[in-house]
Amino acid sequence: MPNLTLAQAHDLVVTTLTRCRTAAENAQSVARALVAAEADGLKGHGLSRVPMYAAQAKIGKVDGIAKPVLTRPKPGLIAIDAAHGFAFPALEAAEAALPMLARDQGVATGAIRRSHHCGAAGQPVERLAQAGLVAIMFVNTPSAMAPWGGSKPVFGTNPVAFACPLPGRAPLVIDLSLSKVARGNIMAAKQRGEKIPEGWALDANGQPTTDPDAALGGTMFPAGDAKGVALALMVELLAAGLTGSNFAAEASSYLDAKGPPPGTGQLIVAFDAAAFGGDAVARFGVLAASIEAQAGARLPGARRLKTREKAQAEGISISETLMKEIAAA
Repeated sequence: MPNLTLAQAHDLVVTTLTRCRTAAENAQSVARALVAAEADGLKGHGLSRVPMYAAQAKIGKVDGIAKPVLTRPKPGLIAIDAAHGFAFPALEAAEAALPMLARDQGVATGAIRRSHHCGAAGQPVERLAQAGLVAIMFVNTPSAMAPWGGSKPVFGTNPVAFACPLPGRAPLVIDLSLSKVARGNIMAAKQRGEKIPEGWALDANGQPTTDPDAALGGTMFPAGDAKGVALALMVELLAAGLTGSNFAAEASSYLDAKGPPPGTGQLIVAFDAAAFGGDAVARFGVLAASIEAQAGARLPGARRLKTREKAQAEGISISETLMKEIAAA
């Protein structure tokens, strides 16, 4: 199994995408996101995405040349049209604009439409937290979950991500999909030729399955049963309905090069942690310390940070099969 430094992995992504109808600036943005996810151990949002991104860029399902267009329709709102390009340049545009606006007004919102797969949703909110903001992001994705009691998928896995600064240390980051597991985990299992655990997904006939192909053609188990589905509905309304993006059932798949662009959406709300009175960051630290003081308890993301440190020092491993798929893109 080949081992790559993070810099080598970054160059691999850029080289692959730029030969597949993607502008160099966009390829750099995509590479930053995928390699960061890979370094954090989030392989379903890492290099495994390169072959399908490349295939979609070749045919224009994702426009690798597109540049996001940012407007200010309201004082506290940044509206970004991703123009059916990769989500990452649009997200980086939001990250660049939101801090100043949030500090000026206390709170600011970035709405992204006509977007694409946004990878690990914890990344943008983490970077905003590093800038002293509290941030939450809502993401709608192509259909993968049925309404409670139904059988036809109308919601995506619809991740929610949150981050806040902590005193003297890395931000607290919470990143979760509203399915029992992220769909990328099933895709990664398929690429490895492995079965998935029971309880992750249903096949197209509504029967539990351990076959990743059947799972990708079926529906995902929601996290928290009916509660997870209700939250997925909330995210669908915020990330797609509010931003003018495609609902999950209207969006084409992120996983193949068929059909029109998915046109999904993301909504980011950023708060200035210093704007609400008191020392919010210190108070965040108090709560974090009370959790970590309990034997066996840890903050969300603690394992991810350790994985990141190891990847920075030792690089990342990539399967021979995936290397061949990337080379063939």
